[in-house]
Amino acid sequence: MDKLKQWLHGFAPERITVNHTERLRAGIGAFLGILCTGLTTYYIAGDTSALPFLIAPMGASAVLLFAVPSSPLAQPWSIIGGNTIAAFIGVTCAMWIAHPATAAALAVSLSIVAMFALRCLHPPSGAIALTAVLGGATIHAQGYWFVLAPVGINSLLLLLVAILFNNATRRPYPHLSTKASQQSANNIPAEMRFGFNTEDLNAVLKEYNQVLDVSRDDLQSLLQQTEMHAYRRRFGEIICADIMSKEVVTVVFGTLLEDAWLLMRQHQIKALPVIDRARRVIGIITQANFMQHANLEVYEGFETKLKSFIRRTHTLSSHKPEVVGQIMTSPATTASSNMHIIELIPLMTQANVHHHIPVVDDDRRLVGMVTQSDLVSALYHGRIANLRTLGLSS
Repeated sequence: MDKLKQWLHGFAPERITVNHTERLRAGIGAFLGILCTGLTTYYIAGDTSALPFLIAPMGASAVLLFAVPSSPLAQPWSIIGGNTIAAFIGVTCAMWIAHPATAAALAVSLSIVAMFALRCLHPPSGAIALTAVLGGATIHAQGYWFVLAPVGINSLLLLLVAILFNNATRRPYPHLSTKASQQSANNIPAEMRFGFNTEDLNAVLKEYNQVLDVSRDDLQSLLQQTEMHAYRRRFGEIICADIMSKEVVTVVFGTLLEDAWLLMRQHQIKALPVIDRARRVIGIITQANFMQHANLEVYEGFETKLKSFIRRTHTLSSHKPEVVGQIMTSPATTASSNMHIIELIPLMTQANVHHHIPVVDDDRRLVGMVTQSDLVSALYHGRIANLRTLGLSS
């Protein structure tokens, strides 16, 4: 009985999570897409009494292009390649197979196989294959011209409207993968590694062995963001402002290297934010910068090399770096004061961070510094506090 209830539950529609604005956007886009496609095709084709200027499968294509523009099934090659290939196969089956039902079945099945092979799977294309077979004498009289008009023209025009409308309404189209988009501190980059990595996801998708109506990169991003929300819930709302060091030793572009090194030694720190007059972070100088530019990775003559590098040159010109701005890492990776500490984890893994991240306010002015030790301590104590709240720790 329980299995029967679960099976029947599968007939119930899933809740649609998009808001009313997005629903209205999709409806307006479909209206403009079909209207522009129909009118333009009418003016191009002229007399349409013998041949329809707009075929029914375009309505299904419009649903994909405007309601789910990020779907792999709605991308430009999917609609152009899928529709034209299905039309070609449908016309061929209609010509060579006399029995309509057999021709229709074979046209749809061959179209699916061809779309899989050419990576242009587009569900409405199945309807185009059927139209080519069952469209009647008018369609049959067109022969292979049916592939060009109206299928090719309709598909191209609808695609052009989709490109203009989706981008105008801030829906990037063609849809860019997360790898192609620029990553920012508020996004979950591909380097983020909590419970799974890219190889894990690839293995699971291979085992699943079904077509998903979402790109692989979008799926990875959604799963990583889900993990981010889970970690927020587990560790509470601890932000950078709660754990950062507010008394930060800083330097400016023109600070002498020997003065910067002395500050690091005096305060026993390994990094100094470089700021401008408005206290905006323009870079960061670390012990690693000194070692790299003084060739200190080779430890022979370490102290001699270091003293020679940081010592000020008193001549008028020098080929050796003299000030902080000449060897600093710029631009510096920064975090906002209201950023959740979980979001610091991918930042700390970047090669140029060296476990120190300047914290800035909404005006990009320096307000503090977070180190790897600060982050580890906050994660540990946040987890302990959460367990105590749940009654799982003494």
